[in-house]
Amino acid sequence: MIADCAGRLKWVSPALPGSTHDLTAAREHGIIDALADKGVMTFSDKGYQGAGGTVRTPDKRHHPRPALSRNQKAVNRSHAKIRALGERANATLKTWKVLARLHCCPQRATPLLAAIFVLQLIEEQRQPG
Repeated sequence: MIADCAGRLKWVSPALPGSTHDLTAAREHGIIDALADKGVMTFSDKGYQGAGGTVRTPDKRHHPRPALSRNQKAVNRSHAKIRALGERANATLKTWKVLARLHCCPQRATPLLAAIFVLQLIEEQRQPG
């Protein structure tokens, strides 16, 4: 899924089989390249390290290297604040109880996700502000 800086859903990917890693899914759907082509800065978690393009991830300590510097920690805090806004969209998806109980093939899950996405957009338009 992709969210804007206000935490609103902007795109939900078709479901993939099994426990596909987020970065693998983003690459398979062409998200990394599409965002880079448009110059869209993207703030992601440490799981996206090495994604390339315009994807920004927090600094990560690699053992046995020394701890992160004060500056790196400050950058990570700023990164987390920005990312937290987008994480709101993920939390919004989790409010749909049907997704927690969903145990079916990706071909069936994809239309359900698309319907939830549309319903969420309608709900956001109804809310003032």
